[in-house]
Amino acid sequence: MPVEFLGIAATNNGSETDARTGAAFDKEYTLRLARAHEDHGWDRVLFAYGSGSPDPAPAAAYIASRLDTLQILLAHRPNVSYPTFAAKTFATLDQISGGRLTVHFITGGNDHEQGREGDILTKDERYTRTREYIEIVKKIWTTHEAFDHEGEHYRFHDFVSDVFPVQQPRPGVSFGGSSPAALAAGGAEADIYCLWGEPLAKTAEQIEAVRAASRAAGRTTAPRIQVAFRPIIAPTEELAWEKAHRTVATIKDRRASGDAPVARRHRVGAPENTGSQRLLAIAESGERFDRALWTPTAAATGGAGNSNALVGTPETVAQALLDYYDLGVDILSARGYDLLGDAVDFGRYVIPLVRQEVARRDAEGRARGPQTLAVAG
Repeated sequence: MPVEFLGIAATNNGSETDARTGAAFDKEYTLRLARAHEDHGWDRVLFAYGSGSPDPAPAAAYIASRLDTLQILLAHRPNVSYPTFAAKTFATLDQISGGRLTVHFITGGNDHEQGREGDILTKDERYTRTREYIEIVKKIWTTHEAFDHEGEHYRFHDFVSDVFPVQQPRPGVSFGGSSPAALAAGGAEADIYCLWGEPLAKTAEQIEAVRAASRAAGRTTAPRIQVAFRPIIAPTEELAWEKAHRTVATIKDRRASGDAPVARRHRVGAPENTGSQRLLAIAESGERFDRALWTPTAAATGGAGNSNALVGTPETVAQALLDYYDLGVDILSARGYDLLGDAVDFGRYVIPLVRQEVARRDAEGRARGPQTLAVAG
């Protein structure tokens, strides 16, 4: 099966290890970073969402109008706009991009962060709202007749959009979460289910949980699986591990110094969301797993977001990614700490290795042809 690579579309050069040097929305840097992904073999980039961050939708439109092939994964929180408005925004962006949009719906795993923009629902209530929201957006994208909606969270009457996506029947829907409520909602509605990088055995369990939730929702086709990592690569294993330890030391120093952007993104205290709790539990059980997975980066950030690393040479990291591909993961998400430099290096040295091996396996599979079972007579 084909493999795809997802990078990050940051609007400035700040990261857990580097203070940004310009404005929160640095137009030139945003374009430069996105172009680096397009020029170095990446398929799409994520425009993330934060309560105080630049609005990702116009930033994505800016990039889409200036690049030719790079696809867009737009993060969106249902609490920030009504679904009728959001569906039109997404359809317009799909028009601007020529059909390159996927929408990643974020339910929100931290009550304090959600409350910054007036969201007071409980986590389970947020998941039921997200599911209703996605159902409405899908219907608006695909319905050319006015309709009413009377739901638990949304009510409107006689609505029909005048703008529709380029993609038919609609753009893709991406979703993530590890709690039972998340699996129920995403299993029912997602085209792509996003996981954070965990050891192979636990990832296999997560994939089966997604598939089970999809079956429970009555679907015959399960969502595609995406897994996210923080790659730390260097020409030799020794240099890669030295770089990894420097990275964690820098993260800890910045947090200890009270760096405002870092502290605001990564709140002190036990995380509320199941995904981060899982990352911290894994980190407590060990630092290294499988071929290259390393957990101290997750521990240093309190399990914040995509934070487990893959450490090694490009060859080692490529083989580690192929291990996940063998589990059924066909979208590999990667984000370094030097956003621009790491995107270029990963695109130059890791992506070609993975693509070549996947192509080789596919060619061997085609050469073998359909497999048949011998039946005793």
